[in-house]
Amino acid sequence: MVQSVGAKAGQGASPASGHEPREWTKVRERLRAEYGEGTFRSWFKLISFGDLRSGTMIFSVPTRFMRDWVKSNYADRILALLAAENPEIKAIDLVVGKVTPVPMQAPVPPPAPGRAAMPRPSAPAIRETAEPTAEPGPQNDRLDPATGLDARFTFQNFVVGKPNELAFHAARRVAESTTVPFNPLFLYGGVGLGKTHLMHAIAWAILERHPSRRVLYLSAEKFMYQFIRALRYKDTMAFKEQFRSVDVLMIDDVQFISGKDSTQEEFFHTFNALVDQNRQVVISADKSPSDLEGLEERLRSRLGWGLVADLHPTTYELRLGILQSKAENQGVRVPSKVLEFLAHKITSNVRELEGALTRIIAHATLVGREISLESTQELLQDLLRANDRRVTIEEIQKRVAEHFNIRVADMHSARRARAVARPRQVAMYLAKQLTQRSLPEIGRKFGGRDHTTVMHAVKKVEELRQIDRGFAESVELLRRMLET
Repeated sequence: MVQSVGAKAGQGASPASGHEPREWTKVRERLRAEYGEGTFRSWFKLISFGDLRSGTMIFSVPTRFMRDWVKSNYADRILALLAAENPEIKAIDLVVGKVTPVPMQAPVPPPAPGRAAMPRPSAPAIRETAEPTAEPGPQNDRLDPATGLDARFTFQNFVVGKPNELAFHAARRVAESTTVPFNPLFLYGGVGLGKTHLMHAIAWAILERHPSRRVLYLSAEKFMYQFIRALRYKDTMAFKEQFRSVDVLMIDDVQFISGKDSTQEEFFHTFNALVDQNRQVVISADKSPSDLEGLEERLRSRLGWGLVADLHPTTYELRLGILQSKAENQGVRVPSKVLEFLAHKITSNVRELEGALTRIIAHATLVGREISLESTQELLQDLLRANDRRVTIEEIQKRVAEHFNIRVADMHSARRARAVARPRQVAMYLAKQLTQRSLPEIGRKFGGRDHTTVMHAVKKVEELRQIDRGFAESVELLRRMLET
């Protein structure tokens, strides 16, 4: 518990009044001025006054992640500002969900005539509780508790550029519209380009505008696991009710169900049921519906019904804008030449770009060393070296397909003829050797195959390289071509 902030009854606001006390009103404006508008919108705007209890001011926040982040990064400053406004404030506490105010202790009525008065213990003006009473807020009730939403992923924190402007504006339209503008909204793009960010942002905006709407967000993998669990425990009716009674269903990384026939069947019927009821569906994937291998044709057709919006790889200008926004939100001054250097050198995806900036800021904060171009190059030498030549699985598949004179689509197909299977195994082997992707990730890039299939392919290629000199030379040639 973050220890901290309270006021006497009668100062600021009464604990049961439900109004924001003057101390917190003033401190909010101080926080806005100190940390900037971006940080204020991301963190402080979502903090709500809950109650005053014996020197502790209790606040409500929407998620556990936000509670932990504010406690770790801003709690001490909030307490210091509150204490400056009112010295009686000694502690603060952050509670996920709604805070139930504790009423003032009722006065004890006088004893009836002829009866002795019982001794009355002294009591404070505000009743103390060992732990604040928290109730789940309306948002938590309507979100998958196993997934939740990240408080950082809002429209305000999404940096818009030419590569993602269509997806951004389509997402805003879905979030702000009182009707269903496109069904489904299908977002697709590579890793770390902002698909998940936009889906979380849609959910946050809908819940802010329409608190009574039920929003369900989860990955396709979790959809499949929940469906399998429902089959195992013979509880499919409850599963159908859960997914078909929501107002907005959001499924992330739908490519995961490629090749999973029974899961696709259930997803197909769930999708149709929601569309028939005019409920909004939002889907994301790494490819457009027409390029998703391993999906039934009728499902690919349904996914392309609405608006398909892609997120292209970032440009230098967009990467620089993302870095500037993140540095501003964290309240840290980073030299412009460092941000420009990172935007030029790290082009793979936004997650890696933000991770590099986080590492730089953390190092400067913990070690106390000034952020400079020299310290950045020294600290990120492993990441920069990897980005000098980053090979993608798609590039490997294309190069191997050209070498063996097959189609790229054969890399994702179920064909087992040796003329197709062997090149596919070579591509899996090179993906394992030349990328940082895990075996399950590689398998998904090859038509949703299992990680054991990738392991078998790697082992088979290594064996053939030992006994077949010509084959070994072909694999080595492909490796050199991809690395140069």
